Amino acid sequence: MKQLRRTTLLLLLALSLAAMFWACSEDPSNNVSAPQPENDLFAAVQAHQAEFGQAIAAHNRAIPDILKMEDVAGTAIGADQKGMPGGKIYTTRAVARGQLPETIDGLPVVIEETGPIKAYKGRPGGGGGGGQAKQTPPVKMGTSGGWRYDLANGYCCGGTLGSLVQKGGTKYVLSNYHVLYADITNGGNSRTAQPGDPVIQPGLIDVSCSAANAQNVASLVANGGTLPDPGNPDAVDAAIASVSSGMVDETGAILNVGTISASTLNASVGLAVKKMGRTTGLTRSSVSAINGSFSITYANECAGGTSFTQSYSGQVVISNGGCGFQNGGDSGSLLLEDVTTNPRAVGLCFAGSSVCSGSAIAIANPIGDVLSKLGATMVGQ
Repeated sequence: MKQLRRTTLLLLLALSLAAMFWACSEDPSNNVSAPQPENDLFAAVQAHQAEFGQAIAAHNRAIPDILKMEDVAGTAIGADQKGMPGGKIYTTRAVARGQLPETIDGLPVVIEETGPIKAYKGRPGGGGGGGQAKQTPPVKMGTSGGWRYDLANGYCCGGTLGSLVQKGGTKYVLSNYHVLYADITNGGNSRTAQPGDPVIQPGLIDVSCSAANAQNVASLVANGGTLPDPGNPDAVDAAIASVSSGMVDETGAILNVGTISASTLNASVGLAVKKMGRTTGLTRSSVSAINGSFSITYANECAGGTSFTQSYSGQVVISNGGCGFQNGGDSGSLLLEDVTTNPRAVGLCFAGSSVCSGSAIAIANPIGDVLSKLGATMVGQ
């Protein structure tokens, strides 16, 4: 999730305030919750897959009407404690009882106030688990990074270099479109992202907006990003950059995780997951809903420029209370199943609640959709 920071003297003030705000999360151990016990909800959901198939079909029919309703941020399919499916409607603010439907084609509906959903450009600070540090090559993934020239309008931007993928025998860094390729207007920096431009580690937000303090680890490629695609709800916020020789750990290892599986896993409600990101580090949570539909607004360059609204369907929704699972700067992190050895990829993190309340959510593109759009496969064991 993309970060912003002023390049003027306000940067110093922001950094000092951020240090105070994030003091409790600078110790990597504070960013890693204890391993979860056996997940009874996940097991219960597995016993009701036929009902989930029916629920998703009913939900898909209702989605267009739900998203038109006032104060609705999105909708998805969750589960009750017995593993039975039910609808979820996420709202931008508190709504009066009766304002939104209580059932969807017979499915009970839970209303959750998540605040507006956005592709994160959150507050400064963080850096749990070494995600901000400049690494000695070959660098591992799950680290701060971004386009070398991602400065505009008095800010610099960046996110997370999530993992490695491969296609046609070539290995690529996988992250989000809005981390690597979003600058498509001349706007505030008189340039746009072009094939051949370097991708750096750490990102500009962690080197005082000076690329001279970072290192080139990959390069943008033609047709390397999948957005903008406003009329297509099946779009993904994904991008790749070709690995520079010797600069990236080509096993695909991720900081604080290690190597991952070359196989992938479909999300299911209750599935225990983890991710390693630039800001919050290694964190754990669980999938709270699937088949999510949202509309998210993007800027076409760092901290401003023209914008477009992208619709998404079939998204993975993760519990993110207090934005403790993912937050600004974690965009591009790989969502993984929470197992110790060679976890399988589940999704690509890119967005979430703009209000860090107890009911905040995070959103990931399903990894199968990401790889299909890119024509790529995971690098792993």
